[in-house]
Amino acid sequence: MTTLTQTTGKTSAMPSNSNKLAIALTPGDGIGPEIMEAVLHIFKAAGVMDHVDFVHAEMGEKEFARGNSSGISDQAIDTIERTGLLFKGPMGTPIGGGGKSINVTLRKKFSAFANLRHFQSLPGVETVFSKAGVPVDFYVVRENIEDTYGGIEHRLTNDVIECKRLISAPGCDQVHRFAFETAHKLGISTVTCSHKANIMKMTDGLFLERFRHIAKDYEDIETNDVIIDALCMNLVLRPDRYQMIVLPNLQGDIVSDLAAGLVGGLGFAPSANIGENVAIFEAVHGTAPDIAGKGIANPTSLLLSGLIMLRHIGLAKQAAIINNALLATLEDGIHTGDVKGDKPPVKTMEFADAVADHLGKMPTTCTPRVVGTQDKVSFNKPERPTSYRLRRTFQNIPSHVCGADIYVDTTMPPFELAQKLQAICEYGPFKLTLISNRGTQVWPSGSVYTEIVDYYRVRFELKDPNMLGKIGQAPAIHLLDKVCEVFTITDFQPLRMYDGKPGFSLAQGQ
Repeated sequence: MTTLTQTTGKTSAMPSNSNKLAIALTPGDGIGPEIMEAVLHIFKAAGVMDHVDFVHAEMGEKEFARGNSSGISDQAIDTIERTGLLFKGPMGTPIGGGGKSINVTLRKKFSAFANLRHFQSLPGVETVFSKAGVPVDFYVVRENIEDTYGGIEHRLTNDVIECKRLISAPGCDQVHRFAFETAHKLGISTVTCSHKANIMKMTDGLFLERFRHIAKDYEDIETNDVIIDALCMNLVLRPDRYQMIVLPNLQGDIVSDLAAGLVGGLGFAPSANIGENVAIFEAVHGTAPDIAGKGIANPTSLLLSGLIMLRHIGLAKQAAIINNALLATLEDGIHTGDVKGDKPPVKTMEFADAVADHLGKMPTTCTPRVVGTQDKVSFNKPERPTSYRLRRTFQNIPSHVCGADIYVDTTMPPFELAQKLQAICEYGPFKLTLISNRGTQVWPSGSVYTEIVDYYRVRFELKDPNMLGKIGQAPAIHLLDKVCEVFTITDFQPLRMYDGKPGFSLAQGQ
């Protein structure tokens, strides 16, 4: 196995050979060390190690076992910040209680805002579409650090738990511009935005709005949008209709796995997480503890992720040669046990040896990668930020308080609740205009068929619209103080008008 540069202590020592590019590396858990060994073996055979040094970064199950709830050592964080690059195998994460996902933590900590995945039919990998002669070849760009993946959750009542979904205009702009810039580099002519703006009109609505805005800078690229559920159906029916799809975080996660299924599974799906300062290249499949240590795991996903990394740092020639060798190997029927084939399956390192033996060969049943001349590292690590960077898209937009949504924990029936709340706000600037339960209006009108739980949103708005802009949020806070004397409060949200438009949504049925 290729030797890694070992680091100790909080500060990681960089490789002594300054002519090589340093890349942080963590083999991963479960099958991770086996598939990483296979990939590094191929890299060495292709001459990659003449240009890069891999520096070990400690993270994963060992760190969780030490009581580190993040699963990432201080040494690993320091090494990643120093190199700006991380190549990682699959990571184990406690399910339910315990530590957070390492994958999500790394992406968010280092602002790797765009997840890029390529889904392509591979020779020798039999799927429904390969049998039907339908080519699959498209990219998914997933926003990586916002949405429900903020992991902001609270228990509000005995029966209700919430998860906050945060979508920002700067976050949307970053991922959309990345998608269009990547489409340019790859020669992609059509970019599709997928969303659920028909239901989540403000969050997904913003995602779609910013997509259309950024698209104006790329008039040579055709754009369209599709609702997420329709996209999933279309991908199963006609995946060849798409070239690149850009999505919010959670939807992008689901679609990425769906797309992996179209090409044979996560074992054939590479992944890159790109930020302005740090880029992470990883296998996104599981750690497969049931086969760990048996030497039979498929290294293809990690290898393909590594090829995206090589292109990212400038070793495009080496990446193309390895890619063609992989395709030629699969064409020859050489495969691991997770792939059906006429030949007996080979073990992990036997597969790596076969790819190394095919270096310099071209596939004949599919389009080979163009082997150019770019074979020197061109990656320049950005300078370390000196402080947290604040991003703004919309500035100097006038906003005025127009009311408040107060969330209460009670089992009181809606009309009785309304009577008490109307009495509370009788002498103030606000009036009760809405009570909803799980997002559905139950007062002033509703249906007794609407089942309710112990968690209400009660909305107060200005009695006199002419008061807009003449009061601040203090009266809304005062109203909250009066409501909390009678009810258990679980949340509070001032309502504002932004440039004359409501900064809040209607309830279902309102």
